Amino acid sequence: MPVRDAERDAMRRALLAARRGRKGVNPQVGAVILSPDGEVLVEGWHRGAGTPHAEVDALARLAPGAARGATAVVTLEPCNHTGRTGPCAQALIEAGVARVVYAVPDPTPVASGGAERLRAAGVEVESGLLADEARELLSSWITVQLLGRPHVTVKWAQSLDGRAAASDGTSQWITGPASRADVHRRRASADAIVVGTGTLLADDPALTARDTDGSLLPDQPAPVVIGTAPVPADAAVRRHPRSLRTFPTRDLHAVLAELRESGVHRVFVEGGPTLASAFLRVGLADEVLVYVAPVLIGGDRLALTDIGVTTIADARRLEVAQVETLGEDLLVVARPQNGEG
Repeated sequence: MPVRDAERDAMRRALLAARRGRKGVNPQVGAVILSPDGEVLVEGWHRGAGTPHAEVDALARLAPGAARGATAVVTLEPCNHTGRTGPCAQALIEAGVARVVYAVPDPTPVASGGAERLRAAGVEVESGLLADEARELLSSWITVQLLGRPHVTVKWAQSLDGRAAASDGTSQWITGPASRADVHRRRASADAIVVGTGTLLADDPALTARDTDGSLLPDQPAPVVIGTAPVPADAAVRRHPRSLRTFPTRDLHAVLAELRESGVHRVFVEGGPTLASAFLRVGLADEVLVYVAPVLIGGDRLALTDIGVTTIADARRLEVAQVETLGEDLLVVARPQNGEG
């Protein structure tokens, strides 16, 4: 059966509902239940680890039997395992749902298989509806599941001619207030913010996520410092509301593995040209955020240094996912082609 307009509209609504859930160990998922004639009966979303999944959250809002013959539109394939909650595929079957439309398959071996379970029970299943939009929403979570490490965003600000600072080392501020506000918003959505000891000693950053009035945002990334130089006792980062973690190593794979083990899923790298280049050089950047200001600086303070490219054939090709105007600046969001770091 082809996808109906009502199902497409419901998927858009489910994607919006999913964003109401908290980012964390579990994915943000939304669900909408449609009556047999295509009317929206209810929507639900997953609120975080240990809470009902989106499908169960939606079903719980209906009277017993109200979902019989209905269509469930879900942003992620209904799960097929029992963890803190039961399998969503079974819940849909028991509720009498006749059709399930989902956007993207579940990439986790332990939870996948919901579609097969539904089909085996006689439920009609359709996949791939608005898949690109759902992958965009779930990109960091999918990275963790497929690669077994945190999703890494590498950010830098630069002049139009690719400089991160003037020849005397000054860099505040290349970009304007709109760009800085956007950076703080993105910091707040990360689990950890990472800098190197060079940036720490040069700039003494607080590594907090702040509102435009300077107050702390409700969600704060954990501060992480990589490098062998000690963190000064009076460093601003030591007053961060979350505990500081230091890694006296240059092994970025080991750092990410330890962060993943402690529950970190999204890493925001803001450590200056040396650290940004190091992550790019070893293929550990899943997304780059480049804030470009319409200024010319010149000199040799480049935004990136050696990333392992010696000939043009080895250039790191990226796909531009978004270009946004922020005041007088531009934000370019790009990702490695074919998911390669």
